[in-house]
Amino acid sequence: MNDMNISLFNDYLIKQQKQFIDPKLNESMLYSLKAGGKRIRPLLIFYTLDLFGIDRTKGYDYAAAIEMIHTYSLIHDDLPSMDDDDYRRGKLTNHKVYGEATAILAGDALLTDSFGVIANSKEYSDGIKINLISLLSKRAGSNGMVGGQMLDMNSEDKCLTEYEMKNVHAHKTGDLITACIIGAGYIANADVKTIEKLNNIGDNIGLMFQIKDDLLDVEGDFESLGKPVGSDISNHKSTYVSIHGINKAKEILDQIYQHTIELIDDIQKNAGLKELVTYIVNRNN
Repeated sequence: MNDMNISLFNDYLIKQQKQFIDPKLNESMLYSLKAGGKRIRPLLIFYTLDLFGIDRTKGYDYAAAIEMIHTYSLIHDDLPSMDDDDYRRGKLTNHKVYGEATAILAGDALLTDSFGVIANSKEYSDGIKINLISLLSKRAGSNGMVGGQMLDMNSEDKCLTEYEMKNVHAHKTGDLITACIIGAGYIANADVKTIEKLNNIGDNIGLMFQIKDDLLDVEGDFESLGKPVGSDISNHKSTYVSIHGINKAKEILDQIYQHTIELIDDIQKNAGLKELVTYIVNRNN
């Protein structure tokens, strides 16, 4: 999805990476941060801020922190001890270029430094900083994304129920996406009821994102995805496609999509966030 704001954000993101005490570590971190990707998570923050008439630049620091956390998780996901992937976004994975030890440390650094970006932000009050840091530590930690990754590893070679699979996806993929939506609400000083609506929207988007990923793993191709397809099958993972089949998975995706559009309309009709959600469910990579 083309968005002129992403080019400006990319420049801002890279500027957050100061010269570190070891140039190889610095190079490794920047290698994965500059690998690109769709920047879906920052866009979710910006489009949610649009709902409240808040300037998107107010979300840059939080979006930078989110993207640093997301990038660290990809670096670690690709390691031989986890998914053992050689390519990410059409480029060699971090450990293939810099070695496993440096890749692990680059991920560690990105995660840790992300909280400093929020803590040192000049855009947010102390109260908002506390809310954002607390939100991220929960959604990215042992009860969030990392916990979901552990559930995902433990589920290999097992036939999960739909409830168990949904629990894996809700944490592994969904928690960081929901953190984008809720965090933007905090930045906008949204009230409690609105935060609850944003939570529901975020949960739905996270689920849609994962179902679409499951479909792309079957229907996609290397050139579009920038990584091998069929990894879920080779790793014997339960997915929406393996449980329901392609057609039913698409039907579930559409049902969640329609509900999400209704939830967004409840906050603001004609919101650009609906266009982003539409892109997520129709993307080919």
